Order: sequence, then structure tokens, then C-alpha cells
Amino acid sequence: FSAGTGRRIHYVISKGGSEALLQALTAAARTEPPDHSTLLPLLRLLARVGHRDRKFGLKVQKAEATDIILSLTRRNLGHHLPLTHCLWVLRVCASNVTTGTMLGINGAMELLFKVITPYSKRHIRTVRAAIGALAALLKSKSNSRRAVSRGYLGGLLRLYQDWHRNDVSNNYTYIRRGLLLCLKYITNIQLGRETFLVSQGMEILFTSVQDCLSGKNLDPIITTATQILRKCFPKEHLPVATVRSSYSFPLPGNAKAELPHEGSEGKWLKGYRVEHLYLCLLPTSAGDYESDGEDEAEKDLNEEDGETKEEDYDLETDVNKLRSKPVLDRPEEELGQYEAMCPELSHIFQELELESKEEKSLEDRTESLPSAPSHLIPNATSVKHPNCRWRNQSVSDMGPDPGEQDFKVPLQSGRKNEEFRWDQSDEKRDVAEAAQDANFCEEEDPARSPVFALRPLPGDVAWYKTMFYPHCEASISPCPGGRLESSDIARNLLETHRGDILFHSPHFYAARAKCVKSIPGYRDLSFPDFWGHQPPPYSKPMLERQHGVQRDKVLDDVRRLIQPDDVLGRTVFDLDEPSCSSPGAPGCLTFFSKFESGNLRKAIQVREFEYDLIMNADVNSNQHHQWFYFEVRDMKSAVPYRFNVINCEKFNSQFNYGMQLVMYSVKEALQGRPRWIRAGHDICYYKNHYRCNAATGGGVRGKFYYTLTFSIKFPHKDDVCYLAYHYPYTYSTMMSHLDILEQNRNPKKVYWKQQTLCQTLGGNPCPLLTITAMPESENRDDLEQFCNRPYVFLTARVHPGESNASWVMKGTLEFLVSSDPIADLLRKCFIFKIVPMLNPDGVINGNHRCSLSGDDLNRQWLTPNSQLHPTIYHAKGLLYYLRSIGRAPLVFCDYHGHSQKKNVFLYGCSIKETLWQAGCMVDTAVITEDVGYRTLPKILDKVAPAFVMNSCSFLVEKSRESTARVVVWKEMGVLRSYTMESTYCSCSHGLYKVSKAFK
Repeated sequence: FSAGTGRRIHYVISKGGSEALLQALTAAARTEPPDHSTLLPLLRLLARVGHRDRKFGLKVQKAEATDIILSLTRRNLGHHLPLTHCLWVLRVCASNVTTGTMLGINGAMELLFKVITPYSKRHIRTVRAAIGALAALLKSKSNSRRAVSRGYLGGLLRLYQDWHRNDVSNNYTYIRRGLLLCLKYITNIQLGRETFLVSQGMEILFTSVQDCLSGKNLDPIITTATQILRKCFPKEHLPVATVRSSYSFPLPGNAKAELPHEGSEGKWLKGYRVEHLYLCLLPTSAGDYESDGEDEAEKDLNEEDGETKEEDYDLETDVNKLRSKPVLDRPEEELGQYEAMCPELSHIFQELELESKEEKSLEDRTESLPSAPSHLIPNATSVKHPNCRWRNQSVSDMGPDPGEQDFKVPLQSGRKNEEFRWDQSDEKRDVAEAAQDANFCEEEDPARSPVFALRPLPGDVAWYKTMFYPHCEASISPCPGGRLESSDIARNLLETHRGDILFHSPHFYAARAKCVKSIPGYRDLSFPDFWGHQPPPYSKPMLERQHGVQRDKVLDDVRRLIQPDDVLGRTVFDLDEPSCSSPGAPGCLTFFSKFESGNLRKAIQVREFEYDLIMNADVNSNQHHQWFYFEVRDMKSAVPYRFNVINCEKFNSQFNYGMQLVMYSVKEALQGRPRWIRAGHDICYYKNHYRCNAATGGGVRGKFYYTLTFSIKFPHKDDVCYLAYHYPYTYSTMMSHLDILEQNRNPKKVYWKQQTLCQTLGGNPCPLLTITAMPESENRDDLEQFCNRPYVFLTARVHPGESNASWVMKGTLEFLVSSDPIADLLRKCFIFKIVPMLNPDGVINGNHRCSLSGDDLNRQWLTPNSQLHPTIYHAKGLLYYLRSIGRAPLVFCDYHGHSQKKNVFLYGCSIKETLWQAGCMVDTAVITEDVGYRTLPKILDKVAPAFVMNSCSFLVEKSRESTARVVVWKEMGVLRSYTMESTYCSCSHGLYKVSKAFK
């Protein structure tokens, strides 16, 4: 038995072995003098069995053996062999908190301190056993309080210092780690942490860890000490007056809503004003802008991919609630307004032809507007070699265009802008008028004459010599003072743009951005969004995380606390205090974030090359800090700058598992490499010492914050760079992309209808698209087939920070209007209703999750408010209308991004799978279910390299009952109702997995 396996020990336990051994111990302890030949083997057996018996502590209490064990320990203080055996048993007894507390009351800790102090290398085995027993006792909070009140914490620190100083050869690391475990448990209580700080514990452990960093096999000591330092780091509030957003928006019908801030936040504006750099982009006159993120429930995850397993208690087990219940949340007569959003159901072929002619006439009338670059909409084989030309290039310049008859539209065609009002009787005329409004927004207030501006670039001549005139410096004529005129910069910029960025036009982007309505009243365009970007020409592997990087960052934080001499603490950017954001401060970077989708609230220079960054909360909210997007300039090259984003909220992130942020360099772009690239090293994500109190948090208190830290070497000196959480995709990018797609589609093959679903809370139009194939002919059968095609309903970007959802939607739209045979077949088989951006206001104002109402719109589908959640209200209304006429979608899919998993996967809905997972008995005779909800995921698993079937889930949770996926499934009866999640990071398998060896 002494050499027996764990299975044999468990067998002994199941047969009452623990109780029998305790009875034998009680009998042996009463023998005078004690028989060590019997007692020692008995104690060894008890220690081994007790270690495996989860109820051993309770059995010790029941057998009234605690006093016997303590008595044996006291009697053998001078006899180290039996004392060691007694300490082993004492340790397993203390594994039960109740038993441990009782032992503490009866003087066990005092006894153990006599054994481990003072420092001595004699009887190491006994000291080790005593320290192990003490650590077990200190798991009890009452024992920890008792230890602190009796001064044992200071004694433990001094003892740890003695062992650390004298263990030069690292032969007794187990003793040192045992003492650290005692400190770890004792600092689990507030009194313990306070006493630890007063006793200079931070300094003692920090110094000892520095000594250990160069040692081999000392990770257990370093890790445990770092855990204690993190836990005992004094808690602070974020260095902001309030964690509520710097921006607020008065809600309709809510007299208590906060008014927008004046000053730094600005007022509501319809356009931009002159700042720094003027771009003559339009031919104008002098008068002429957690999981569905559904799985984002916050859990502290330790494993890669952040797998969030659904908790069974959250699963819906009420069969009546799981059954489809087609019900209306509004009067039925309201559904009539959505008939006009389905013009494809009432068209006849002649009307389609007439509409095509009206489009041509409209284009002729709007030729003063900028025209789109004419792009070939590629098929699957032409993507790598896109045939596209810029607005001023002729067909002869580019050479013959394969398939030109199918894809070319006249270069003189004017673009169509968004509808600012919707009139089904004359929609085209409205579009034209709205487009004119977009170009002459400022005429409404001649006194103000706002003109938008690109973010200023450096104005010195030297900066531009290598950009525009690398071989002819004399051609630059600077103004007095060595500065360039902004008009020259603008002209050179446009001349430099090659027009080779597929489906992007700076002209279109600027025209669309001009009429965007934002809370800050944006007056600047960020360069990447205006200029556009190309995908990198190579695949890049995920970042290999270096061992100990998080530990090193935590130790740097501790160093800042205990060695603050080199800490600058200088605020260099602050949305709330614009005076702190003045450029040109010597020796520091210049930050800016007041542009579309931008988010950076405050930047604090910690050291010369280190900055703490604070993100802005979602509008009308005090939370959802995760998305960031900002400009930085005045950097040195080849110097590692460290950035700490200190108010993240998610419990874990793919930044811990290979993900990098993205960076865009203006100099690189002007040199012909306009790319967002993955950047940063020494990246990690960890809980920090900042907390939210009720005063600054609007009533929220005790919330933990997390730090995303990364280092970057900028490629050029005095560059202008942009850093972002993920590849940005703004509202203006989407709207200009739709303009270009509409002009470049083949109108003879592709039916395209762009309407306005509604105006958002902030006054921005939310586009609704209809895409299908034109009828084959005027025959009745072809027209009926055109009208009777089943619907596929797609939505995206309900969560603003999930910009990857918009990139997936962008690819979807480009494919659907392309010449690819599969796209052509899809158009002929289905009518696609698409809302490409459900939360324009959130995207525009740099939110991460919410709309201007401060609500997560993907939790409003059950009972949306027409005033507070107009996009959800009307999207649901359109779905209601389709169901009411017998045309409920065959497929509904809501595009999202996921921050804690890799790959692409779907969430769907199944009654049976939900009940099975919850452990409910499923009567298949009573509950029948079409398994067709699994068909689409299975197809994607076979044809889409990034898709992973094993990550899909078809469970219906109570906490998700108001999401789009569940509501459309339950109320509209759509069997194939999905949330599609796309990773922020990368793929972990398949075609898109990049080998680490590829570098």
C-alpha cells in the first residue's frame, strides 16, 4: 500500500480508511510513552490519504482529532523526525477552511512560527513542512487577520529576506516560494495588503525579484512575487474628472439628459471649417464638406482563444419561450410604410428600363459633382490583378478593358449621394437634390462658411522634398519662413494619388464626410480614411509572445510607484482640457483624435518614450472602453515608444495570444505604400491597479480596469502615424464605397437599389440596399421569377468597435455585384436586403459598443424604441413586413467581430440543442425541429478556409433573448437566423493560418 497508486488510495478512502486511521491515531497518541514505530507510519499514511480525501478536514473534526494532532506537534518540538510527520498531517487537516480556522484558534500558527523562526538551515525538511502547513492555515481569512494582528506579516517578510540573501546558490527555492505563498494568502484580505505596504513589502519583493530575473529556474518565485505585487499595488482612480464620456447627447423626450459639452467637444455642425490645410477636392466656387459579440460576457480567461463556455444556468429551458411566436410589437397598420422599401416586388420590366434611363438623365444633371473612378468589379480570378483607372484616365491610357461592355459606366457620370428624405414617388430626384445639398451645406449659413480640412501635415519644405520632388528640389517655392502654401500641398497630394486603390476615391470620401453629423463637430479628415489603403503584399504571422513580457510590464509599473524620480506625469493631450493638447511641446509626441471614428481621450507622458493613454467611454455612457484610433506625430525613428492603454474593460484579449494593433504611416503612403500594417512588440494585456469609484463613475464603483501595453518603433522621423485597435472602417468610407459600387456595377445584370432605412438619432441616414439579378426578359415567367425570389437579409456593424464586421460586409457587397459566376447565380436565386451599418452614430463618434442613447443596440431587438433605437426599430419593421406578406427571409445573418476567439464561426438557434445542453429531457415526439439551421454552417466549413464548425454554437441563452439572432428566429420564424463572428486576430488553422516559420 505504501507504494500504491492513487486508485488504491481512493479505494481505501471509499471503504472508510480515513476514519480508521484517525481512530488508530487517537489510540496511539494515548500510549505512554508513545510508540514511534507505530506512530510514524500511521502519520505518513494519514498525510498520504488525507491529501487525496477531499473531506479529510471534516472527518478530523468529527473524530475530534484536531487537539490530538496539535498536542503531538507540541510534544515533539524537540524531536524533528516525528515533528515533521505531525506537520504533514497538520497541513492536510488545514486544507479544509473550517478545520484550519479551528486549528488557528487553538494556537497552530504560534506553534508553526516557533518552528520556522529564526532563520536557520538546520532541519530543512522540518522547516519546509512547517511553512507548507502555515500557508494552508493562512487560506482562512480569520487566520490571516489573526496573523496580521499578531505581527506575523512583518516577521514573514524579514524571514523571506534572510532566506533570499543567504540562498546564493538557489538551493532552497522551495523554502522561499513557500514563504511567498504565505504572503500571497495573507494579502488576500484588505488589512493584510495595508500592512504589507506599511511594512515596505513592495520594495522588499521588488528588489528580490530584480535579483532573480537573471537566475535560472526561478520562475516560480518570480511569478508568485509578481502576483503579490500586482495585488498589493495601491488602488487609484483614473486620472480623469469623470469616467463618463467626454461627449454627451440630449435624448428625445428626456429632460434630464446632459447637454453636449461646449468648447473642446464643440457644437453640432453640418460641415467642417478651415483648419491648417485646404483641399480643393471638389469643383466648387468661392461659396463652396464581447460576442455578436454575443459571446462577450466578461469572464477572466486564462486559456488561448478565450473560449467562453456557455453556463448552463443561462440556457433557456422553458420550451414555450423557445418556440417560435410570431407577434407584433407595433400596430399592424404601421407595416404599410415598409412596402416602399421593397420596390422589387412591384416593378415590371418596363419600369426597370425606364428607371435605368432616369438614372442616366440624373447623372447628366449632376455632372458637376465628382465622378467615381471607374473600376472593374473583379471576379474570383481577377482580384489579384484589378483593372481600374482614375477619373482623368481614358480607355486608351489603360489599354483594352476585358469585359468592358459588362462593367464600364461613363466616366462623366455623377455620383448619387445619400437621401436626406425619402419619397417613394420620385426617389431619384430626391437623391439628386440631396447630392446638391451635400456640396453646398455651408450655403445655409454664409456667415459661418465651414470648409473641411485634411489633418495638417508638416509644413516645412524639407518634409515634402522627398515626397513630391525627390529629384528637383528647386521646383518648390516656399513662402517666407520656409513654409508651403496649403493649396500647393493639396494640389501635390492629389497629383500624387495614383488612383489604384480599389473601390476608393479621395473625392468621394471627402464629399461624403462633409455632411456627416457628429457630436464633436468634426472638422478634420484623418489621412488614412481620406487617402485609402491597400492590403499588404505578404502574409504576416501572428506575433510570438516573448516569455515573461507581462511580468516585466507589471514590474515596470511597480518601479514607477517606488522609484518615481524619473516619472514626468505630463498631460500632452486631453479632450476635456484643450489647452493641454497644444502641439509642439518639446521632447514629446503630439496626439489627436477628433476625426471620424477617432477615440483617444487623454495622453500622459510618463517618461521620455512612454505614454499612458485613456480612451473615451461611449457617448452617454461611463463604460465600453476598448476601441481606440488616434494620430501621433513628432516622433523619432528607430526608438521604441511604449504606450499603455490603461482603461480597457474586457477580462481577456487576443492581444495576449498573438494579436497586434494596426499602424498607418503617412510618409509610407506618400511613397507609394498606403497600408495599415500590424505593428507593435512586447504586447500584453493585464489587470492594472486602476478602479472606478462612485463619484467619477456616475454611480458605478469597484470596476476593474485592464492595461493594453505595447511598444512601437516608428519607421520615419517626424512622420504622421495613426494607431488603431483594428483596421478602421468609417461611416463615410461605407457611404463612398456604396457610391462607387453603384456606378461601377453592370446595370443590365445587377439590380441595385439604395434607399434610406431611416435617419439615425444623430441625424445621419442609415442606408438600405437591395441587390438581385435583373429579369432575364419581359416574359411573364421571368418577371414572376424576379419577384418571387426568396430573401436573404444581412446586417452589420451594430457594435461600432467591431470594424472587422464592416470589412466582411465590404467583401460581401463587392462579391455580390461582381461578374463571378457564383455571384451571378446568387443574384438570380435570391433578393438580398442589406443594412451595411446598423449603428452609424456609434461608428462616427468613436464608440465601442453603443449608440448615442448609451444602449447596446443588439440588446434592443425585443422592444426597440422608435426614437432611441430607430435603425433597430425600422429594420425589425421591415422584417415584420416581409413576414406579413409571406416573404420572411430564408436566411438572416448579423455580422460581428469577436475579440477573444480566432477564425470565423456562426451562432444559431436550436430548441433541442439548448435543452440537451441544459440537461433537460427532450421528448422528440412532442418537440420536432428542422435541422436545416446546420446546413449553412456545414457548407461554410467545407468551402470557407477561415470558417470553423467546431466553434459554432446553436444554444439559446436567456441573456441573449433580445439579440437580433434570437428575436428574428423566434418572432419572424426564420430557421436560419445567425450571428456571424469574425476574429480580430487571425486564423488558427486552414488556408489562412500563417506558419510561425514564415518570417
